[in-house]
Amino acid sequence: MNATLIKMGQRAQAAEQKLMLLDTATKNQALLQMAQALLNNKDKIIAANRIDMENAVAMPKKFTDRLLINESRIDDMANGLKTVAQLPDPIARIDKGWYTADGLQILQKRVPLGVIGIIFEARPNVTVDAAALTFKSGNAVILRGGKEALHTNAALANILRQSLEDQDLPKDSVQLITDTSHETAGELMHLNDYLDVLIPRGGRGLIQRVVKTATVPVIETGAGNCHIYVDKDARLEMAQAIVVNAKVQRPSVCNAAEKLLIHQDVADAYLPVLAKSLQAHGVQLRGDERACAIVSDMQPATKEDWDTEYNDLIMAVKVVDSFDDAVKHINAHSTHHSEAIITDDLERGQAFLNQINSACVYVNASTRFTDGGQFGFGAEIGISTQKLHARGPMGLDQLTTIKYQIIGNGQIRH
Repeated sequence: MNATLIKMGQRAQAAEQKLMLLDTATKNQALLQMAQALLNNKDKIIAANRIDMENAVAMPKKFTDRLLINESRIDDMANGLKTVAQLPDPIARIDKGWYTADGLQILQKRVPLGVIGIIFEARPNVTVDAAALTFKSGNAVILRGGKEALHTNAALANILRQSLEDQDLPKDSVQLITDTSHETAGELMHLNDYLDVLIPRGGRGLIQRVVKTATVPVIETGAGNCHIYVDKDARLEMAQAIVVNAKVQRPSVCNAAEKLLIHQDVADAYLPVLAKSLQAHGVQLRGDERACAIVSDMQPATKEDWDTEYNDLIMAVKVVDSFDDAVKHINAHSTHHSEAIITDDLERGQAFLNQINSACVYVNASTRFTDGGQFGFGAEIGISTQKLHARGPMGLDQLTTIKYQIIGNGQIRH
């Protein structure tokens, strides 16, 4: 086993033992100081990011959009830290308590998961989001980012660690693995003696590799093959605004819409308008046979299109016979991330909420709201698409588990 990883694991466990004893006021003040440290070091962060951006010059735009750090994004990261400082502290919260027939007092309390490992791709903001949420929830974190963002991640991690050290708090609450080889990532996935949970963030390939390889327990975050269904009782103006926002506002992220389904009763009237609005923003449309018959300059969709997360200005379009056909298609092809229906029929909207098997299901709203900050969680660790422990945007509560504390006065079991 990698000696460096073992030492990092040992340091993380030692840090976590101190973290779990910190009071809320101390943690909140530390987060505010970390936010200020980012703002004070903008030039250093941007200079480090410039190196990564120069090295990524041949990468596609959807990749460099996630990689880029500028003053505005540093402000956003700092604001994320400040927001987490304002959120309720879940640690030591008593969920419930009761007395048994034997007179035992049982308390169910929130406690940290422990040491969390995170493997992620070219999203430097994950370094800060993860540090904020794990620190506030009493967890230590070991981060392994992609080689494309190494200089930016290192600058961010070093600033956060220095801020903690300046406050006489355990800097090893946040550690970054600087060896970005696949071998080291593989060894991290088997660091069972030190990691309590592993969370992958990135494309479908990375996530599935971690899920299938790791022996450490994994919380699966999801690729986003997200759908919008325009129902026969949808208003065109609302559908137009939501579809364009969900696809165009930031196409490289996991909650951007990738598929558009439209009811046959409104397809002839609505689809040309929706297509024109999307194409005006540079969206390439790929349609099924009926969609292509209505909008002749669409490319024909392939079988693979219905299961593809583009993270780009591409959208596949399908005309469906009915609400039931839309639900059936979404449940068959979705990654169970975020789906939306546009309709004025409240009963049909409720049926969509009930029948779609995804973490986040919307009526008359853009899928782009699937985000920890938009849900009021501050930052987020990721969007979980699994059903065990956590589902949807993962904030502070999702980084805790429960402990039962039982208090007696001499009881024995007969």
